[in-house]
Amino acid sequence: MKNKLIKLASAASLLALSMGAANANTLDDISESGELRACFDAGYMPFEMKAKNGNYIGFDVDLGKLMAKQMGVKYVPVNTAWDGIIPALLTNKCHVIMAGMTITAQRNMRVNFADPYITVGQAILLNPKHEGKILSYKDLNSADYTVASKLGTSGEESVKKLLRNAKYNAFETETDAALEVVNGKADAMVYDMPFISIYAAQTKGKTAAILEPFTYEPLGWAVKQGDPDMLNFLNNFLKQTKGDGSYQRIYDKWFNSDAWLSQVK
Repeated sequence: MKNKLIKLASAASLLALSMGAANANTLDDISESGELRACFDAGYMPFEMKAKNGNYIGFDVDLGKLMAKQMGVKYVPVNTAWDGIIPALLTNKCHVIMAGMTITAQRNMRVNFADPYITVGQAILLNPKHEGKILSYKDLNSADYTVASKLGTSGEESVKKLLRNAKYNAFETETDAALEVVNGKADAMVYDMPFISIYAAQTKGKTAAILEPFTYEPLGWAVKQGDPDMLNFLNNFLKQTKGDGSYQRIYDKWFNSDAWLSQVK
């Protein structure tokens, strides 16, 4: 019996070691391949966008480039449809998701998140005919209104949870959802505050906005489960960049200035 228990324990240890070796290899893979592959879904202003010249730009992109530079490797953007972004990570198409992803319990069951690198919340893009009449998300909770958002996002979750009485239309991209508001086919769009703020500024007269967030949403970089070394690296990178001022410089470029708007396709 004793020998059998020892054999079982040894087998369990070997299995645990082999699983650890299989999972905790992201940093090694980055080093060996000479590249940091970062997944995102381009179109989420100002986090990741496609510029007129075909390059990807944005807050997450600049942070990813800085991360790769400090690692001594090449930054490789991996543009991925949002509904496939976690599977892309889990099948090794990228090393990390840097995509303005809200940390949620359901997502955390599939991936691990580093410490939040920015906090946002849901805001409202309005058709201008409702300006001054709809003052908060609560006013939209009626069958009289049609609300749009992007499929598979926290915006969609907020609509389904808080605006159950409203008609809801889901779209593949945030831009398509916003255009519904511009064209009068939707009364409002619920989505992350940075996007709503920038889009409303671009479409003055065609839209209005309620920018005070009505949810609390920390955004985090995601990696495969079972990789504490990569999580440790990401958390220390974040602390370092916030401490040395480089994070703030990148933040100011994308959130406190609109100079980049002319580059966007």
